Amino acid sequence: MAVEINNESGVEVDDEALQRLALHAFDFLNVHRDAELAIVLVDEGAMEQLHLQWMDEPGPTDVLSFPMDELRPGSDEEPTPPGLLGDIVLCPQVAIAQAEAAGHSTLDELLLLTTHGLLHLLGFDHAEPEDEKEMFGVQRDVLVGFALAERKRAT
Repeated sequence: MAVEINNESGVEVDDEALQRLALHAFDFLNVHRDAELAIVLVDEGAMEQLHLQWMDEPGPTDVLSFPMDELRPGSDEEPTPPGLLGDIVLCPQVAIAQAEAAGHSTLDELLLLTTHGLLHLLGFDHAEPEDEKEMFGVQRDVLVGFALAERKRAT
């Protein structure tokens, strides 16, 4: 799997942790290893422009997802075919404020936002209560599994 990370935000971020998370999520969701994902970190000004252009909403947001080949999660028997999954755009400045409000680290917030963005790329949504329950359940499972894998990796 090709995960390209481009940090244009001016904020130092643990790129390797984001990449490990993406790989973990791909395995968890049975996404083909040759699928391509780009993660771009931008400052508040750039994120505000994207937010206005694509969502017609003012102000910066935390994460935007831009799907390409409309890939969906696979199964153990049939993984997602290779292709361009799409782009996740993160704003670390917004993530910092959200992390402080939530009482956890900026890295934890960026991992959450990356997972959230990846699920949107794979067709998950949270507009309806039932869809939200499903998406946030999968999001939780990915993050818990990743945290366990990280603890195991550290020992």
